[in-house]
Amino acid sequence: MDIKSFQDDLIGWFVSEQRELPWRKDQDPYKVWVSEIMLQQTRVDTVIPYFNRFLENFPTIEALAAADEEKVLKAWEGLGYYSRVRNLQSAVQEVNERYGGKVPDSPEEISALKGVGPYTAGAILSIAYGKPEPAVDGNVMRVLSRILLIWEDIARPASRKIFEAAVRELISHENPSYFNQALMELGALICTPTSPSCLLCPVREHCEAFHEGVQDELPVKTKKKKQKNVQLAAGIFKDEGGRILIRKRPGTGLLANLWEFPTVELNLDFQRQRDQLSEHFEEVYGLSPKINESIGEIDHVFSHLVWNIQVFSGQFTGEILETPQLRLVTEKEIQEFAFPVPYQKMLKKYLESKKAE
Repeated sequence: MDIKSFQDDLIGWFVSEQRELPWRKDQDPYKVWVSEIMLQQTRVDTVIPYFNRFLENFPTIEALAAADEEKVLKAWEGLGYYSRVRNLQSAVQEVNERYGGKVPDSPEEISALKGVGPYTAGAILSIAYGKPEPAVDGNVMRVLSRILLIWEDIARPASRKIFEAAVRELISHENPSYFNQALMELGALICTPTSPSCLLCPVREHCEAFHEGVQDELPVKTKKKKQKNVQLAAGIFKDEGGRILIRKRPGTGLLANLWEFPTVELNLDFQRQRDQLSEHFEEVYGLSPKINESIGEIDHVFSHLVWNIQVFSGQFTGEILETPQLRLVTEKEIQEFAFPVPYQKMLKKYLESKKAE
């Protein structure tokens, strides 16, 4: 391959065809960092409004470092994979304290920050600081497996090293920022997972898979394990004053520190969904609730499991002592708390069912 010609074709295409994205307006390392963390496991069009809102709330490293975690989680609400934003905030606090608020520009220092893996480190170093470091994610592995005819399984963690070595060989030292962004953009717009648009591809001449006619067979990627199904019952319970009971999830594990409605994992006897929820409520809060008929169900897919939630509403009489983990809130106040997507859907369902009454 003529590497110089490959770089010129790729970067030339990026200069004329790149999408206008808010984090591309300048090469601020903080903005690049926030965008890359948001873009992990989330589509670009979903991220744009979140990115803009997040930067309005926390425009600088200092602002995010000093922010209340509850507000940070609320700004992230709906993006999922919440450990991403917790790690981001704690890494930003370290940058603020240790590096005077300036994102470090050496691979060793930046890689030592919490939640900054090889891809994020490479993206910040190349895009913001113009360093010829590889930024290899699934997108880039797919593109390069076709261009260079690499038959390694991209689902294997060890394969990343092969692709990082390939980028080090190919990357433009004059413009590493555009080179890495162009590879990502090519994967997003042209060299897509299925039916790549080879006839529109700016580097088709350099692509070995296209010449061999095997672009649809690459990349090699083994299937993930099947997701586990979990059956749950959850209820929106009101006290005599019409306030809704919400509780905070544990500080570690799935959806840590976010708020939820009382929820119980159902055992195999699905016929007794309401009873099981009622027993859970009595056991935890020492009160007997009145539970209405189900107002529907919600399915929510995580990477490793699927929740199927039967949704109920109910009322209870008696006192529940509020704590930092347990609150009674009005329908207006509830908007201040960060809920995972399944519980946002549940609240929406509940409010719609009330309107319909």
